[in-house]
Amino acid sequence: MEVAQVVCAILWRNPMRKFAVLLFTAALIGASAGCGNNPTAHAGSLNVVAGENFWGSIASQLGGSKVNVQTVVTDPNADPHEYESNTNDARAFAEADLVILNGAGYDDWGKKLLDANASSHRQVLNVADLLGKKAGDNPHFWYDPGSVVKVADAITAKYKSIDGGNAYFFDQKQTDFATALQPYNGRIAEIRQKFAGVKVGATESIFVYMASALNLNLISPREFMDAVAEGNDPPTSSVVEFQNQITGKQVKVLIYNVQTATAVTTNVRHLAQANDIPVVGVSETLQPETVTFQDWQLAQLIAIENALNADALSR
Repeated sequence: MEVAQVVCAILWRNPMRKFAVLLFTAALIGASAGCGNNPTAHAGSLNVVAGENFWGSIASQLGGSKVNVQTVVTDPNADPHEYESNTNDARAFAEADLVILNGAGYDDWGKKLLDANASSHRQVLNVADLLGKKAGDNPHFWYDPGSVVKVADAITAKYKSIDGGNAYFFDQKQTDFATALQPYNGRIAEIRQKFAGVKVGATESIFVYMASALNLNLISPREFMDAVAEGNDPPTSSVVEFQNQITGKQVKVLIYNVQTATAVTTNVRHLAQANDIPVVGVSETLQPETVTFQDWQLAQLIAIENALNADALSR
């Protein structure tokens, strides 16, 4: 304002310039007010906590250098459904600017941490809520390509809400991520075109969404898959039905969840192998944990396509 006062004093000596003084002052005040409305950058990197590393990988790519992402469940040998949180997790939740949880009963430990560690500034993205899903619905949303895009959009929106000063940066990272997904989306389209309607089986409901995206006919008993996903023994009738599908060669490829292996699912895998049915292992979380979401998924899709090709060649 010191500069403004000097200018005003010079102008005020000439009565004919009084009107100019008023215009100058009004413009200066207007400019100052406009600056006050501009979004400001967040002080330091955003602290982001993701319940699982598949969402953590996406969050990290979308945030780049502006975020610090900490993932809770990273052990490739662990079942995320059964994770037990600790004091380090509680501290991370308390200090987070954004927490990303899968929801739908998949990571209820995360909801407990939120309730126990209140924060006035923290934002939360519950994927199930975003997608209109609830407990009891299939929670493996990261195996649904359409849901992945919706979650990525929502994460970017959260970043821009918290750190509006870097909105352009986050928009660019979102564009970069969409580009990085192209090989993944391209492989899905290729399998969908080549193998539409082919009958496959799965030991767990993890593959239901992707089977639909690939237009494969997932015929394994739903009761079997759901029971395994929930950590229960599948009904005997569903086990017998699944075994008959395998020995009768109705199932052309078996998708096997390596992170929820039980005696029953292991027997199913062995039965498929004994009947020369290709078996493809998939995982709940990133394997290896150092790869990106899209590279992990692409590797699994390539393995599935190779298995489908092998079955086609054997006929």
